[in-house]
Amino acid sequence: MEDPHQSQSVPPGIPGAPKPMGAYPHARRSGNFLFLSGIGPRDPQSNQVPGVTLGRSGEVIQYDIVAQCHAVFKNVKTVLTSYGVKWEQLVDVTVFLTNMDQDFNTYNEIYGQYFGINGPCRTTVGITQLPSPIAIELKCIAELQNTDPRPEKSAS
Repeated sequence: MEDPHQSQSVPPGIPGAPKPMGAYPHARRSGNFLFLSGIGPRDPQSNQVPGVTLGRSGEVIQYDIVAQCHAVFKNVKTVLTSYGVKWEQLVDVTVFLTNMDQDFNTYNEIYGQYFGINGPCRTTVGITQLPSPIAIELKCIAELQNTDPRPEKSAS
């Protein structure tokens, strides 16, 4: 079985996480930190975006920011867990929202449910578009508590 954490030119991906949309890894370790690439709310099995209705030309007709928030947090947690990193080890989160005016309050409330008041540092940026029909994307940094962020392999 391929090690999803091994550095390759085109990463194999992490089981249970949506595939990267390009030739980049889900995450990369540097020193005592794990840097996650931008992660969106796509469903890892279907590759669909939760709560999105697309028009004939692929334009977003409507979307559900609540469903997308929960899905993106789940996807981030999946990547962290695959590296043996806990949610509480996140130290910085950059959030990209495609509709700050409409979605910030809802996203902020859900964010609080996942992190509470003693969560990581956070920056929220309003943008006009992401590379797929998603309304939210997270870029995260976690501090590692050991020298190898991957789960230990059992001896065979």
